[in-house]
Amino acid sequence: MNPALIAPTPPETGELRREIRPQPDAELKIVSECELHGKSIVFTHCGVGKVNAAHSATLMVENYDVDLMILFGIGGGYKGARIGDVAVAQSENYAEEGILTEDGWKSMEFIGFPLLKNEKEYFNTFPMDSELSQLAVKISGDLGFNAAYGNFITVSQCSGTRESGELLKKRFDGICENMEGAAVAHICAMYGIPVVEIRGISNIIEKREPKKWNIPLAVSNCNKVVSELVKRI
Repeated sequence: MNPALIAPTPPETGELRREIRPQPDAELKIVSECELHGKSIVFTHCGVGKVNAAHSATLMVENYDVDLMILFGIGGGYKGARIGDVAVAQSENYAEEGILTEDGWKSMEFIGFPLLKNEKEYFNTFPMDSELSQLAVKISGDLGFNAAYGNFITVSQCSGTRESGELLKKRFDGICENMEGAAVAHICAMYGIPVVEIRGISNIIEKREPKKWNIPLAVSNCNKVVSELVKRI
C-alpha cells in the first residue's frame, strides 16, 4: 500500500519524524515524499481544524499516489479514558453540524441534507477502515499500550468542562475528541480511500487544567503505533 501520513502539528510527530528518511519537513502544508521501514510514504502537517485538515488531505490525494490515509496526533479522552491510552477510531463524527431546536441538538439526518452522497449517504458519521483499524488496536496491545476502539468526535470548539464533554460524548457514544478527524474521513470517502485514525490521549475532558496533561507521553505512544502500523501493512 502507499500510505499518506497526516498530523495536525509538528509537536505531535517528532518521534516518528526521526525514523523517516529523509526526515520530512516540520512546516505546515509541506508534503514530503520519504520512506519509513523501507516503504514509500507521503507525509504532511495539515494544521489545526477541519478546513486545514480537509485542504491538506485533498492536496495529498490529488497530487500523490495514495491508497491509504493515516491520520494521527493527540486527542482528549472522555470519561473512562486514561492519559497515555492509544485510541483508534471506529468512526468519525461531526459534533456540531446539525440544528439546535427547542428539543435540543439534532443531526444532519434530521434536517435531511447529507454532507456527502455517493453510493451511500453520509450525514454526521464517517466510518473508518475496519480491518486496518483493528490491526492498529492489536499493535497497540502488542506494544504494551492500553488501546480503546470506538467513535471519535470532531469539534470546532473543544470541550473545556466535564459537562460539555459529557454532552458531546452522548451524541455519538464517543471515546475521543479532536478537531480534524471527520474532515479527513469526509475527503477520503469522496475519493474512495480507506482511512485510519490513531490518537494518543493527552488529557481527560473535564475542567481545563493543562498541568494535568501529558502531551509527550501521548505523542510517543501514538507515534510508536503509527510506525509499527506502517511496518506491518
